[in-house]
Amino acid sequence: MVVTPELSTLADALDWLRSVDDELRAAMRSHGVLYLRGLPVRDVQDFGAVRDQLVPQRTPYREKATPRHSYGDDVFSSTDLPPAQPIRMHNENSYTLDFPGTLVFCCLTAPTEGGATPVADCRAVLRDIPEHLVRRMRSSGWALRRNYSDLVSLDWRTAFATDRSAQVEAYCAENLIAARWSGDDLSTSQIRAGVITHPHTGDEVWFNHMAFWNSWSLDEEIRESLVDEFGADGLPFETSFGDGEPVTKEDLAAIDAAYAGATMRRSWQPGDVMMVDNILAAHGRERFRGDRRIVVAMGDPVSVRDCLPTVPAEARFV
Repeated sequence: MVVTPELSTLADALDWLRSVDDELRAAMRSHGVLYLRGLPVRDVQDFGAVRDQLVPQRTPYREKATPRHSYGDDVFSSTDLPPAQPIRMHNENSYTLDFPGTLVFCCLTAPTEGGATPVADCRAVLRDIPEHLVRRMRSSGWALRRNYSDLVSLDWRTAFATDRSAQVEAYCAENLIAARWSGDDLSTSQIRAGVITHPHTGDEVWFNHMAFWNSWSLDEEIRESLVDEFGADGLPFETSFGDGEPVTKEDLAAIDAAYAGATMRRSWQPGDVMMVDNILAAHGRERFRGDRRIVVAMGDPVSVRDCLPTVPAEARFV
């Protein structure tokens, strides 16, 4: 963690950030994450100014999957899921062809209990996952299947930010996503690499949402309820290996253990800023009590094609 010098104004903070920009970015690239404490960030506007200094090139939020509040100026709530629901480790937008290379989080209101944003070193995750699972991921990648609904998860209009089905179809065709319509209901599927290489550091990493969105990651009662309601093929999210082989409970436990062994956490304080290299580090959210206001912005866009993916992206239902 970097504790800043005493900075009484936002202008002073921006001047200091400019003066140490190279050192901060080098530290983030080395560790995957960098905490900054002591910046005079008090509201969304202050955070936007800090974001613009840290990551001048923004990345849009595509293929939305969880509820977020937009504060404007490409600043979002980190998530609007219920406080009692933890969020598993994941790399932001790992399923898109272009994704943010850097995430910037900021605490505006700290929760009274819990609510950390833990991070995991994806280099260590890759090293600790059993070799047979890594081999399968290298050879076949992973598949994401989504069923869009306004009852569970997000509807397609929210996910794709349009109410025109033709625009959704055009986006899917351009971004290698298979799409099927049943009336007004949409299902999609995409194959993506789950092991990639950082384009600047050369580090190979575990980079995907496979455990995050697998049905075995759900609470057992919730999983059974969703299967009863929608059927095994109708779940809002499901993942497998790219060749269609399912992820077993044992596979999921092994992946979870690797994430747990590589995870670090720090409690939020108001004004804290955290920079995350989205390729080198996964992030999540712990349960919390009390008010919690964490905002996030995304920048430094990266194309998966520049990350030596072990399998090509593909639009295919498995």
